[in-house]
Amino acid sequence: MMAQDPRAVTTDLMMRVVPRETAPTAETGGEAILEARNVTVNYGHVVAIRSITVSIVRNSITAIIGPSGCGKSTLLRCFNRMNDLIPGFRLEGQVLYKGQDIYHDAVDATEIRYWIGMVFQKPNPFPKSIYDNVAFGPRINGYRGNLNELVQRSLERAALWDEVKNRLRQNALELSGGQQQRLCIARTLAVNPEVILMDEPAASLDPLATYRIEELMAELKRDYTIVVVTHNMQQAARISDSTNFLLNGELIEAGPTGTLFTRPSDKRTEDYITGRFG
Repeated sequence: MMAQDPRAVTTDLMMRVVPRETAPTAETGGEAILEARNVTVNYGHVVAIRSITVSIVRNSITAIIGPSGCGKSTLLRCFNRMNDLIPGFRLEGQVLYKGQDIYHDAVDATEIRYWIGMVFQKPNPFPKSIYDNVAFGPRINGYRGNLNELVQRSLERAALWDEVKNRLRQNALELSGGQQQRLCIARTLAVNPEVILMDEPAASLDPLATYRIEELMAELKRDYTIVVVTHNMQQAARISDSTNFLLNGELIEAGPTGTLFTRPSDKRTEDYITGRFG
């Protein structure tokens, strides 16, 4: 019998906070699984992002673009409270997951991260075997199902199983960079999140590995919601359903990717996506 899913604890906990409606987005009319409402973030006396309101639609890929230092990663990390770990962090406004404020005092940030996983820019596998990397999260959470099946299923979803199925006990650090990043995605999938945050997941990869990550993201959005930070305008245009453009800590424009890239409403957006700055 499987142990209680720790995310069920989070759900029960969050249902006891002040309920809020999940809003449809103006761009698509789809259900918003994540929302930032008038969010301002400070690190000490430094304002990183200011008065940002965005909606993330379920089972979609949302891109966050903008020049270095504009607040992209700060906004991304707000969605699973990774900024909590940074000294001096302070957030004003609300971040809602399925209509519930994840910054409410009753919500455990660690449990939020089971629902909302994260993949970082640089692959960061543990110095363990491929198998143990994927099994790590389920083990520490008391998973009592068939761990072998879970590891295989997670690697299959990350499009890595066929490449590693005969060497699961090999050290994960011996994999290529692209394989390591897909392993990190498999590790995230193993705890069965609903949302996956990706902070420039292909920035350190070669073109072929980048293509595989993009293909994988397109497949994963059938079952998951993905939010990705990217500096690559072509990548954002290829893979995302909607795009948010940040500049100097402010949200300049948001909308369907096709519209934003072909008919931007703000001159600053046009200048950025056409390479005039950034």
